[in-house]
Amino acid sequence: MQLAEFDKFMKELLLIEGIGEIDASLNGLQVSRKNHELKKIAFAVDASMESFKRAKNEGADLLFVHHGLLWKKQQAVTGNFYHRLAFLIQNDLALYAVHLPLDLHPDLGNNIGIARALSLGEIEPFGQHNGIKIGFKGRFPAGKRLEEIVDLLYGRSRQSGVHTLPFGSELIRTVGIVSGGDSKSALQAIGEGLDLFITGDASHEIYHDCLEAGLNVLFGGHYLTEVWGIKQVAEKTKKETDLETVVIDIPTGL
Repeated sequence: MQLAEFDKFMKELLLIEGIGEIDASLNGLQVSRKNHELKKIAFAVDASMESFKRAKNEGADLLFVHHGLLWKKQQAVTGNFYHRLAFLIQNDLALYAVHLPLDLHPDLGNNIGIARALSLGEIEPFGQHNGIKIGFKGRFPAGKRLEEIVDLLYGRSRQSGVHTLPFGSELIRTVGIVSGGDSKSALQAIGEGLDLFITGDASHEIYHDCLEAGLNVLFGGHYLTEVWGIKQVAEKTKKETDLETVVIDIPTGL
């Protein structure tokens, strides 16, 4: 597959066009390569030197990430930024980033991935961000306890970065989900009378609001709530193209 074909495939698959006005990231191809032929794609959450090196060692031609290098702001090409760009160019490794479209996608996104892992029913958009809803909410057919939900998502061995605020009802029926760093959507969960809010980053700021409103909160860690999308897109790419794919897992514990 040619690089331009891959770009077209991803833009259509992930509905990238039109999201630019509300997304700080530069979605799409961020760094090109001399050889436009692609045979193998690596997928990772973050654009980092570690992910670049692992992608190279895997023999990848392009690295697809959720958090890219370019965020629609001027940045001097110095320090770590210089070294990362230099590594990509010197190793002819292209970089492709998809941020908000990979959070809100109704089939392949981070939030729908969490909702499906929990087997939620009555799923609908939730979590207002710059005029659009980037998360999802749903309902358990039968109520579940907070510890059961943690086990469903992360297994019985609690990983670092996973924290809970058990401030609400013991039997949870309704859940709102916004991956990554959107703790303020907890206020929307309170306003809608949900039993549990799931997000990534822990936040001191919302602690007392949730305590006083009786809202359970699960902080799943930024990385662990945003690894769902890349895994699902990797699987979709493998099924619908002739490209090899590999997922590079570099958990940060945060």
